[in-house]
Amino acid sequence: MEAERRQEGEEEGRQWGGAEAEAEDGDHFDRLHDAVLLDVLNRIGDVKALGRCALVSRRFHALVPLVDSVFVRVDCVIPDDPPPTAAPGSPQQQQQQAAPAARGRGALAHFARALLGGIARPIHALGQILSPAAAAVSRRAEPRPATPPAPAADVSHHSPSEVLRSFKELRRLHIELPTGELGIDEGVLLKWKADFGSTLGSCVILGASSVSSKPPTSPSAEPEVAAADSTDASLDPNRETEDLGSVPESLYTNGGLKLRVVWTISSLIAASARHYLLQPIISTHAMLETLNLTDADGQGVLTMDKRQLQELQVRPVSASASSHRTLMPALSMRLHYAPLIELPGGTLLNGATLVAIRPSEDASREGQGPAGSVGTCWISEAFEEPYRTAAKVLLKRTPYCLEMNSF
Repeated sequence: MEAERRQEGEEEGRQWGGAEAEAEDGDHFDRLHDAVLLDVLNRIGDVKALGRCALVSRRFHALVPLVDSVFVRVDCVIPDDPPPTAAPGSPQQQQQQAAPAARGRGALAHFARALLGGIARPIHALGQILSPAAAAVSRRAEPRPATPPAPAADVSHHSPSEVLRSFKELRRLHIELPTGELGIDEGVLLKWKADFGSTLGSCVILGASSVSSKPPTSPSAEPEVAAADSTDASLDPNRETEDLGSVPESLYTNGGLKLRVVWTISSLIAASARHYLLQPIISTHAMLETLNLTDADGQGVLTMDKRQLQELQVRPVSASASSHRTLMPALSMRLHYAPLIELPGGTLLNGATLVAIRPSEDASREGQGPAGSVGTCWISEAFEEPYRTAAKVLLKRTPYCLEMNSF
């Protein structure tokens, strides 16, 4: 009897051991429901990582196209045309390798330079980044590096349009460009945020002629600094100017007002170029609910919500005749200016400027200028801290209203 009991125990142990070994050897993902796996893949988001996941198994390959939230990081700006061949080691070849970004200059950048005095970097290369033909152009145009190339998984040879074509249920999309389109001098601050439907809905621009840190002051110097501040009423953000219709001298001297007009038009051109070039992606993904197009520099943000995306899908975009960008409607602008703003942490914005822009038709219908009846939340909350604080301070300053024709 005891021998039989021992034999049954050994048999049961072998069965449990075999079951555990089989569990260890099996694929644990096979036990998960497709909905759980999709939730995991959506949390991954990055399109390159998802591409690697699709190679793991047939099941993953079938599930990845069903992901509804994707992040695409564009690695490089693709030049417009392939460079002419040159002899190795020649000055021409060295110049091509030293300045590959200069080959991306196109009609839109030329238009901006001619109109604005030349602060806009090449923008036309955005078309090569976002167009389906970018892959072929990339292979022809990219110069061969002197060092061994990175692994294929880490180099983008395809445009976002081409990469995203396989995603069938895309609802949330975020694309990040490698740099902002606007070339600005070192130390200058220029940020913008715009939202679009079939045309511009609103745009907020924050700029400063220079950004610096507040120098430490000794206790003996504090009364002198306070006295200096008290003599300049323009440094007090809560004090109104005496003549509401006049422009402060510090704004229009030394080309200050012209420079801010340049910032405004350049930012609008950059935003309209991004919007125009997103059309192929939006037209092939009817389920999109949110779309954000940003850049690694944090210079510009273009956003579209579900209503605006649906509007673009049913209403054609009016394109500019001069370049690949969306035609801007007549615009109503409100400019706020302060010679100096001190942000939390001691950051100083010199020549700080906030420009709030809306289509003139919308502003007239709401009857309260660019802010309209919707208030100023869309202006003050356009940027992250500490620049959100700067926007709120500037909103307290006297507004100067401007109008701009369609362009």
